[in-house]
Amino acid sequence: MNKDVIYIDVDDDVTAIIGKIKEAKEKIVAIVPPKRAGTLQSAVNLRLLDRMARADKKKLVLITANAALVALAAAAKIPVAKNLQSKPEIAAIPALIADDGDDIIDGGTLPVGDHAGTIPIKDGTVEQGRSDAIETISLDELDAPVTPKPGKKSGVKIPNFDTFRKKLFLGIGAGVGLIALLVWMFVFAPSATVILTARTTPAPLSANVSIGESLQTSFDEGTLRSVQASDEADETIEFTATGTGKVGEKAAGTMTITRTSVSSTPISVPIGTRFTAGAISFLSTEAASLAGTTVGANGFIQDSATIAVVAAEVGAEYNVSARSYAASVGGFSSAGSAMTGGNSRDVRVVSAEDLERAQGELVGRSTDEAKQALIDTLSSGEKAIESSFVVTREAAISTPDVGQEVTGEGKATLTVKTTYSIRAIAQAELEKFLDQSLESQLLDDSQRVYDNGFDGVGLSNFRTEGERTTVSVTATGQIGPKIDEAQIKEQVKGKRFGDVQSSLESISGIQDVDVQFPYFWVRTIPGDVNKIDVEFKLENE
Repeated sequence: MNKDVIYIDVDDDVTAIIGKIKEAKEKIVAIVPPKRAGTLQSAVNLRLLDRMARADKKKLVLITANAALVALAAAAKIPVAKNLQSKPEIAAIPALIADDGDDIIDGGTLPVGDHAGTIPIKDGTVEQGRSDAIETISLDELDAPVTPKPGKKSGVKIPNFDTFRKKLFLGIGAGVGLIALLVWMFVFAPSATVILTARTTPAPLSANVSIGESLQTSFDEGTLRSVQASDEADETIEFTATGTGKVGEKAAGTMTITRTSVSSTPISVPIGTRFTAGAISFLSTEAASLAGTTVGANGFIQDSATIAVVAAEVGAEYNVSARSYAASVGGFSSAGSAMTGGNSRDVRVVSAEDLERAQGELVGRSTDEAKQALIDTLSSGEKAIESSFVVTREAAISTPDVGQEVTGEGKATLTVKTTYSIRAIAQAELEKFLDQSLESQLLDDSQRVYDNGFDGVGLSNFRTEGERTTVSVTATGQIGPKIDEAQIKEQVKGKRFGDVQSSLESISGIQDVDVQFPYFWVRTIPGDVNKIDVEFKLENE
């Protein structure tokens, strides 16, 4: 069984209670008064509450045990319950003790205002003292659904002073905000930008200047301070080895050398002395020295020595028997032992032609990407001299090296350590040089430089001759009349666009005048010069 419970505060007046009843969602509204409810201790107020409830298709139940309040509710025919769980009923009206019928007023028969009896009830009856719509009330009966009649609204409207107060404060706030907005719009917001198009003449520059990191920038001296950017990288390229060769072990043995020349001078036999027999050769792997010839009892005594030798090449063909050899150093005879241990197999190796071909392919690669990457490192506004880009490469290293076996798929790698470098001119130094060149072209104090030509400057023909490095600088600046910005501001303040235009176009050297305002409602230049900006444009921009 659904009902809304309304708790009445001591300070609530009848208007506030009516507002709470109207806000209730359920058809049955239980009113719980406080112990001291001055508002409800009035038969008129109770009848008014009941009338407003019935006009809104709601049924009131008073939750109280107060005898006086129960009596008033009985007179108003409002159901009463002792608590929210009790069954509500209309209390009996106690007998009136009267000593004079003329002095007693029955609150139950009092109308609420002169027109109380004419207020229509939503059940279709008209109040005549009391409606007969409610005789006996139970919560089950009160909870029965009521079908509202379309188009019917309550004819009584109680003013809500809280809503009125909120609307009043909102209106005051909106008024203050509007005043603040108007003050901002017409006092603080107005500003203006005066754009002057100056009539200028081109001032070309073409000069061949010396550049260097230790030089000072000077147009008169023809010098520019430069900077250099560089980067190192290992360039690599993979290539296919096409050479063939043999790998394996070299045969080895010993060589006995005996002096044959008669002399007291010793013979030196260094490491690497070649011993040849037919098509095969062996090399000594240790040094020896043969003493001078001496005379003994049996004649001349010749010194001899035995040294280790190894075959000049790998291969089994160097496995030979003992035999005599001819040495690359004279004055002694050579007798070799049996040579053993030689073997070989055919493999693919890096040839000199492979290395040369790979180097050519690597050098032929484009360096544009490396050049651009180097230019991108110039992050402080430097302007690069692109013709100064230089690539320096060190000796190529092949892996495997020339003559060595290539394993796997026969691929080898060529690595070249490379240094990229480029010269550049800092923006501040270049603009300083251009400003100096254009200032030298000014005729008198009535002219000024409007554009030094930095955006279109060209740096070309980079050359190094001995210790001097030069570059050609080309640019086209713009020279025009000198206009006093402060004087312009004083001249236009407080004026409208048309007056500003006619006033400034009469100045020599001004081609066109435009004024830009930040907001559509601003049509006059402010009287404060701090809110006025002056911009200069070139005639052919």
